[in-house]
Amino acid sequence: MEKIIFKVLEEDAKKRIDKYLAEKDKKLSRTQIQNWIVSNNILLNGETCKSNDILKKNDEICITIPKTVELKAIPQKMDIEVVYEDSDLLVVNKPSGMVVHPGHGNYEGTLVNALLYYCNDLSGINGVLRPGIVHRIDKETSGLLVVCKNDFTHKNLSKQFADKNVTRKYIALVHGVIPHNSGKVNAPIGRSDKDRKMMAVVENGKNAITNFKVIKRYEKYTLVELILETGRTHQIRVHMKYIGFPVVGDKVYGPRKTIGEDGQFLHAKSLGFFHPAKKIVLNFDSDLPKYFNDFIDQLK
Repeated sequence: MEKIIFKVLEEDAKKRIDKYLAEKDKKLSRTQIQNWIVSNNILLNGETCKSNDILKKNDEICITIPKTVELKAIPQKMDIEVVYEDSDLLVVNKPSGMVVHPGHGNYEGTLVNALLYYCNDLSGINGVLRPGIVHRIDKETSGLLVVCKNDFTHKNLSKQFADKNVTRKYIALVHGVIPHNSGKVNAPIGRSDKDRKMMAVVENGKNAITNFKVIKRYEKYTLVELILETGRTHQIRVHMKYIGFPVVGDKVYGPRKTIGEDGQFLHAKSLGFFHPAKKIVLNFDSDLPKYFNDFIDQLK
């Protein structure tokens, strides 16, 4: 594997390492640099580092460029619940436990693998590993996703998501009894300084806003409806932990001892958007998974 060495000059001291490297090599994006830092492909003075580490004169940075691996998602026959389909798009109800698209160390058994078997025509804007995928939900989150069959539809829906013109409502069961009937969490989200694999509310994070409304209170839990104004990684899970009411079943952001082995109690229940070809608004709603409903019934 190719290695690149940088020696920090006095003029570059006090810069963040990710910003310094992006300036030194224009072919590298900040995101790629940050990913390589997380995977320890970038070392500072022979040690692991963080994206926001501040450089000093004579620091030595070593980049180990990983080998390029040609990857392609393969079609796989799997059961998927298609709730709507036409010549431009389809809406699926993803089960908990299924990853949306292939990624490092997880190239089979994803929703994309199932979609490639189910239909031949998916938009190609996001490349061979994410065909048709406009938005994602976490592996352990269940619920509705829209998938595009052509680039025209994909570009239009991507803009709707970017312009916040898509309706997304989630249902979650959280630990603790929320005293307020409704609320808004407005707190920036970025990589955790303590664990680079996790997200957290951080000062230099990206703008993130989650609205919630209490549906029902139980002795130790609260059932809530959540509406996203932004779409950050793990947003609901991070925000609910931040205000002291983590999602039940969340093994990453929840308490060590949490309920359930079937997935976290977070479901993308409703989805609404403007169909770019049909020129109409489509709204979809889905039932909670059986394990989710069964647990709520026990609480009653």
